[in-house]
Amino acid sequence: MKLTHKKSKFFIISFFLLFIPLFFLFISQQTTKNPSPSSIPGLKIRPGFTSYDSYIKHQLNKTLNPRLREIWKTRDWTRKIQVFSSFFNDLKQKSLLSNSSKALCVGARMGQEVEALRRVGVSDSIGIDLVPSPPLVVHGDFHRQPFDDETFDFEFSNVFDHALYPEKFVGEIERTLRIGGVCVLHVAISTRSDKYSANDLLSVDPLKKLFRRSKLVHVRKVDGFGLDTEIVFKKIK
Repeated sequence: MKLTHKKSKFFIISFFLLFIPLFFLFISQQTTKNPSPSSIPGLKIRPGFTSYDSYIKHQLNKTLNPRLREIWKTRDWTRKIQVFSSFFNDLKQKSLLSNSSKALCVGARMGQEVEALRRVGVSDSIGIDLVPSPPLVVHGDFHRQPFDDETFDFEFSNVFDHALYPEKFVGEIERTLRIGGVCVLHVAISTRSDKYSANDLLSVDPLKKLFRRSKLVHVRKVDGFGLDTEIVFKKIK
């Protein structure tokens, strides 16, 4: 009788020792909800980056290029402000942006889009970029925004293709947007992005998967400096 009891006790202990690791493995799989970028159909991460530092250096090759920076603040300055102003006025007419919105431009370079927001009446606007351009753009990595949760009512970006980790890029936007806040992305779907892009987006569907706390508001064709599609999301949770 004692032998049978010992066998039963041994069986129960063995069962729990086997079950507990399997249980935690199951839980970890359930809580890992965001798929890795490479596993999302229609979104391809470009190869060739051996580390995050190598990716940052590659991006800075464009951002710090003296010739490009001169173009951005002279020849391109007025033209881009006019085009961005047209986009933002259209969003205001659709009630997706207002003068009282606290706005962020993600990957703003010299700050043309920030200046455009201010000119159409959205005075509380700022941009972030790897290279700051005061007073319009402060230093910041869009994979880790330097702002508190639920800071902004509106976020705009036309650099999604430069994100090495698209899920972090989107996650930071949703983290810093307030409930009811609006995110507007200009992306290239029908055309290939430039050599500094870190990913290629083949349809809207990957973004719908990445924006887990937002609903899709609208998609439309635009002519935005090589980017052909405007996609708007509203944060709902």
